[in-house]
Amino acid sequence: MVKIAPSTDPAKNFDDLLSYINEIRFAAHFLHVDVMNSNFVQKTNFDENFVAKINANTAMMLDVHLMVNEPDVLKYIEAGANIVTVHYEAFENKNKLKNALKLIREHKALAGLSIRPNTSVEEIASFLDYVDLVLVMSVVPGSSGQKFMEETYNKVSLLKDYIGKRPIQIEVDGGIVPEIAKNLKKCGADILVSGSYVYSSKDRVLAIKELMQN
Repeated sequence: MVKIAPSTDPAKNFDDLLSYINEIRFAAHFLHVDVMNSNFVQKTNFDENFVAKINANTAMMLDVHLMVNEPDVLKYIEAGANIVTVHYEAFENKNKLKNALKLIREHKALAGLSIRPNTSVEEIASFLDYVDLVLVMSVVPGSSGQKFMEETYNKVSLLKDYIGKRPIQIEVDGGIVPEIAKNLKKCGADILVSGSYVYSSKDRVLAIKELMQN
């Protein structure tokens, strides 16, 4: 069964986010916490202190997606992140990227590596032994409500082939609705991030169930 991780990004403020979390916490598998500070994407929202505040108010597993150049991953682990995902493109020095992924694992969190739509699977092949999860962006990172990019299907299928028998999960983020979710599952996706679709639904629990459909 595919896992669903609703995103914090559409929430208007912290009170709205807490209300949202309380509504979805038993239906969703993770809370996808988007972190942006305007140096990797244009948008700015919050930092590790906000992650710690979220962690103090929920028992949900936190899937923290760092859209930040060369982030201090340890700060987010200390804040309560269960999964810490960094961007391949956010590290000019790829040895620093490798060290960040190792550090995440050393501190007993799951290490995630994310790629933008214009980054190929081949580029990250040599990093797969250092990760527990690959996050494939199906929209340009930094803004909620974009349309899903169709080429993502082939990218997920190719990534599945590269992973082989390694215990690495594939996560997809951006523009996902039930029909797209069904297709992504067929391609090999394990976790689907939902921002606008779940948040904007009148029945958010039902929306999560629709994304998990067989």
